[in-house]
Amino acid sequence: MKKQLAFAGKAGKAAALGLYLIFMVFPLYWMVITSLKPRNEIFTLPLQYWPERISFENYIQIFKISKFHIYIGNSLIVSLTSAAVVLVVTVLSGYVLARFTFRGSKQLMIAFFVTQMVPLFIGFSTLYLMMSRMGLLNKQGSLILMYTVGLVPFCTIMLRGFFQRIPASLEEAAMVDGCSRLSALFRVIVPVMMPGISATFIFAFVQNWNELFMAIMFIDKESSKTLPVAMNSFITKFDIDWGSMSAATVLSIVPTVILFAICQRFIVEGLTQGAVKG
Repeated sequence: MKKQLAFAGKAGKAAALGLYLIFMVFPLYWMVITSLKPRNEIFTLPLQYWPERISFENYIQIFKISKFHIYIGNSLIVSLTSAAVVLVVTVLSGYVLARFTFRGSKQLMIAFFVTQMVPLFIGFSTLYLMMSRMGLLNKQGSLILMYTVGLVPFCTIMLRGFFQRIPASLEEAAMVDGCSRLSALFRVIVPVMMPGISATFIFAFVQNWNELFMAIMFIDKESSKTLPVAMNSFITKFDIDWGSMSAATVLSIVPTVILFAICQRFIVEGLTQGAVKG
C-alpha cells in the first residue's frame, strides 16, 4: 500500500510538472510556428497547430522592410558593452562591500536597495534633458551610460552575496605567498567566483537586450535604434504585423540562448576549478 501511495505521489508530481512545462513552453512554440506560417495562414480558422507548409516569408520580410541587421548589431554593442562595464565595476564594488567595513558602508547598501524600489520612469524627463545637454541623444553612448548606471546597484548586491560565501582565507593565503590584494582577487577569487560572475553578466545582458522605454526615449535615429525599438515598430495604430513580430522575436532569442550556452560552460569550469583541499 505504501509503495502504491509513493508511486501515485510521484506520478502526480510528474503530471503536474508536465502540465507546467506545457504551459510555459506552448507560447514559445506558438510564436515559432507563427513565424513559419505564410501570412495568409496566420489567422485561418480552425487554428492550425502546425503549418501546412513551412515558409520563411516572415523572416525575409523583416529584412526587406527594415534594417534589421543594423538593429541587431546596435543591440549587441549596447548590451555587451554595458554588461562588461557593469561586471568590472561591480566585481570591485561587491568585493569591497563584502570584505571591508567602513564609515557609510551600511548606508551605501541601503541606498542600493532603495534605488531598486524607485520606478525609473519618474526621472525620464530629467534624464532626457541631461542627455540632450550632454549631446548624447540618438547615440548609443546614452543607452550604455544609463543601462550601466541603472544596473550597478543591483549587480553589486548580487556579487556581494557571492563574495560573502567565499572564505577570506583564500586571498589571505595568496597574499602570504606574495600576491597583492588586487592580484589575489583576480588570480584566486575570480576563478572561484565564475558562477556568480556568469550569472551577473547574463542578468545584465538580458536586462539591456530587452529594455525598451529608455531606448525609445533617447534614440530616434534609424541607424542607432536597438532591437526592441525596431520590434515595437511592428505595432501600428490599427494593426499588428504578427508574422514579422514573431519572426523578429525568434531571432532576438538566439543571442541570449548562445550566451546561456557559453556561460553554462564557464559555470561548470568555475565550480570544478574552485575546489580546494580542506
